Amino acid sequence: MTIKIYKMFRGFLALFILTTFQTHAQSKQQMHLNDKEYLQYQGVDVMLAYDFYPEGHQGGVGIIQNGQRVATNGDIRLNPTPGQWQPIPKVGKRVIDKSSGSISVHMEYPNEEINRKGFNPVIYPDLHFSYTIHVVPVGKAFRIIVDLDSTLPDNWIGKVGFNFELYPGALFGKSYYMDGAFGIFPQQANGQIYIDEEGETQVMPMARGNKLTIAPESDEQRMTIEDQNGGGLRLLDGRGKYNNGWFVVRSLIQKGKAKGAVAWLVTPHAIEGWQSSPVVQVSQVGYHPDQQKIAVIELDASDKRRLSASLLRIKEDGGFEIALQSAPKDWGNFLRGHYLKFDFSQIRKPGMYVVKYGSDTTVPFQISDRVYTENVWQPTLEYFLPVQMCHMRVNEKYRVWHGWCHMDDARMAPVDSNHFDGYKQGTSTLTKYRSGESVPGLNTGAWHDAGDFDIRVESQAETVYGLTLAYEMFDVKYDNTTINQQTHVVEIQQPDGKPDMLQQIEHGLLSIAGGYNSMGIFYRGIIEPTLRQYTILGDPSNITDNKFYSESNSTNIKPPVGLPDAPDDRWVFTEDNPRRSLEVATALAAASRVMKSYNDTLASECLQIAEQVWNKTREKNGTDGIELATELYITTKEKKYADFLIANKDKIAKQIDNYGWIVGRVLPMIKNTDLTNTVTAAVKILYDKIKLQGNETPYGVPYRPNIWGAGWDIQHFGYKQYFLHAAFPEIVTDEYMLAALNFILGCHPGSNTASFASGVGAHSMIPAYGFNRADWSYIPGGISSGTALIRPDFPELLPFPFLWQQGEYVLGGGTTDYLFLVLAANAVLNKPH
Repeated sequence: MTIKIYKMFRGFLALFILTTFQTHAQSKQQMHLNDKEYLQYQGVDVMLAYDFYPEGHQGGVGIIQNGQRVATNGDIRLNPTPGQWQPIPKVGKRVIDKSSGSISVHMEYPNEEINRKGFNPVIYPDLHFSYTIHVVPVGKAFRIIVDLDSTLPDNWIGKVGFNFELYPGALFGKSYYMDGAFGIFPQQANGQIYIDEEGETQVMPMARGNKLTIAPESDEQRMTIEDQNGGGLRLLDGRGKYNNGWFVVRSLIQKGKAKGAVAWLVTPHAIEGWQSSPVVQVSQVGYHPDQQKIAVIELDASDKRRLSASLLRIKEDGGFEIALQSAPKDWGNFLRGHYLKFDFSQIRKPGMYVVKYGSDTTVPFQISDRVYTENVWQPTLEYFLPVQMCHMRVNEKYRVWHGWCHMDDARMAPVDSNHFDGYKQGTSTLTKYRSGESVPGLNTGAWHDAGDFDIRVESQAETVYGLTLAYEMFDVKYDNTTINQQTHVVEIQQPDGKPDMLQQIEHGLLSIAGGYNSMGIFYRGIIEPTLRQYTILGDPSNITDNKFYSESNSTNIKPPVGLPDAPDDRWVFTEDNPRRSLEVATALAAASRVMKSYNDTLASECLQIAEQVWNKTREKNGTDGIELATELYITTKEKKYADFLIANKDKIAKQIDNYGWIVGRVLPMIKNTDLTNTVTAAVKILYDKIKLQGNETPYGVPYRPNIWGAGWDIQHFGYKQYFLHAAFPEIVTDEYMLAALNFILGCHPGSNTASFASGVGAHSMIPAYGFNRADWSYIPGGISSGTALIRPDFPELLPFPFLWQQGEYVLGGGTTDYLFLVLAANAVLNKPH
């Protein structure tokens, strides 16, 4: 009896295991909830509320289809084709139902955290409602279901709908069907515009119907969307409303509908057995012979093939020769990929090379001891910085990058104001100037802040500081630009006998010091007063009339922006922020050194201001100011600054990641044993931490992917590593500094191996998010933010000019950290042995 029961149990167990295995295998042949809590079928992934950044086209329901993110921001919106600063819901907790394999999240309007307050405030209408979005697997498709907590008020019917955004860059020239209508997705917005009942411009639908088929000719992108509750679908081109819009599929919420207010069946075509292709990631510029040279090979996690990798040298007379061939070493899993590493450090012969893995071959790159000496840092200095110069006309031979701009800077901002881009003016102007008065000294110098045209004082200071340290460390006398501060004219590719770097430092200082001399404090920022001005793309000379506004010479009828007598002058905001003042004064203290003998008056002003800030902030807060004390000591050699650093040695050690790189420069000058020993011990601990973090990714740098590209963080890390290596060579090697540079130049996650520096290397970020982005263009030497993360695990770097979290150029550290890092790599690798 016992034996029979045992045999029966064994049989049931075998049947249970077999049934479970079959059920599991069958589930993989249809849309299912995976262990990362998103829906998946073959190469199709469906996320819900993993990201919530609708302004940046990340959030709500999103789809990655066969390696391409094709749709996002599936959510209830109050506008047919929303832009920035428009109402978005408050996001609740994601809920996973493993029994049904579904995901849901509760949302509500308004989001009180940003309703008329905070950074980038949003003005919400008087509408309060909440709802739940569900995504539910259905065979090889999935359903989107929206349940409202209650029906909408009658006056909001026809205004509230469920939007789904389609990525334009993948659709241009592709076709669509919508019931009986059909067409192509156009390169530019072509649709009819109309004025709605509230006086707003809106776009007419490209098509209306109940079933939309997207790119039916493409197996990689074919997708159908079917409305299942009678509300119908509309296909809109959001670019007709905003330049950075996407194509939108929209269903309006119907009167009296609550449960099942939206019901769609979405079927993205999944290619059977799809795998992402191998991607070989290398520096798009190349490598120094003495440098560690490692290609990172990114594979689909399910790709079990392990092929041989080859380094091929391009022969002078054509063709290739094998320089090295070997099996790459297995590194492991990271994000959604599996990674191999191909080390070709032993190859030192100069020349042009490619790396080949399977059928994937990189673009050409060089191995040379001059790899970082030409066409790598220079575009940033000779193109990007001149093009970003405010209060100038910038010419390049036949081309005018932009005309004279903002010569009417700037009027004091209104008190008790909260600007739409985050600037705030308190109850006082903190100066002798009243709101609306023109402040002298602000219509000279400064650089536009990358994708925008505002002037942030910290960005100006960071740029000045980085250029100053680069000039001091590497003696950069490079001259390829004419800059005339009297005529306010810049000529790119035309030397004038003066070091470009000194001229750029001077340009930044003219704005910072000019504002301080006029107001007695640093400005917080200078920015356009109206949204219409702020969003202008292209030539900034069109933003204002370049004439100081005065109520006395104006009529009661105010002219439009850009015409004479218009109140279009930018506003200058001030603040009482000792920490930011210390940061800016640090740059001035350093810059005063390099300005000597070049502009002695400006040098003296900068040092005087830095010392004033030191005295003022020391009265308010006695423990801040380590960076400023360091630069003031280097500049003046006054004992009080050394004494301050010695007294704060424990704070320096506690925050060694912030202070070690800068304080290390003065240890040999101060020669205090306690300070030196304390800082050195802390650097050892810091470096051990860096090594552990560097081992967490295949790229050898502390890299934590985020919704914003990490390029700026990585290059700032590399920038600091140089100073740590220079000050503590027995502890800190050059390994991580060089790995950071490789990351920026193309050895980073994702299928787009572009260099983050536009125009640098064989393949780079073009187009990018500069002021000329509407032309799908770029500015040479601009540094983009880089690969972003589509949560939880998809690295993305799209060749699309309207995604600021991936492609935006940034002034300050985003520019000068890169320039410095390249010069540092060249100096370290070419130093005498």
